[in-house]
Amino acid sequence: MPHLYVEYSANLPGLPEQQMLTELVSAVCSHPSIVDEFDVKGRIAATQQYVIGTGAGPRGFIHADLRLLSGRTPEAKKELSDLIAEVLRRLTPHPMGMLVQVSVEITDMDRASYHKSKL
Repeated sequence: MPHLYVEYSANLPGLPEQQMLTELVSAVCSHPSIVDEFDVKGRIAATQQYVIGTGAGPRGFIHADLRLLSGRTPEAKKELSDLIAEVLRRLTPHPMGMLVQVSVEITDMDRASYHKSKL
C-alpha cells in the first residue's frame, strides 16, 4: 500500500507510460502522509475496448485510482488527488480534435482486511 492504478484509452498515441508512472509515484511519495516510498506500487495499462458516452467524434480518457489504507483526512486525499491530476494533465497527449477526460479517484482500503507481507 498505496497502490496506484492508471488506465487509459488506447487511442492516445505517444503516452509516455514509464515517465508518467515514475512522475506519479514520485508525486505520491512527496506527500507527507506517505511514510515509506517502498510501499508505493504503480502500474499502467492501455484499454483497447471502451466506450465514452454516445456522441460522435474522437474521445479518450485517462483515469488514476490511488488505493490507500483508510484513515487519511479528506484534505490529504484532495492533495494527493491534485498531485496526481497535475501529472496526468501535463503528460497525457491530447490529439487535435479529440476530447480527453482526465480523472482521479482516491479509494480507501479496509485496514482490518488488508494483508501485506515482505519476502
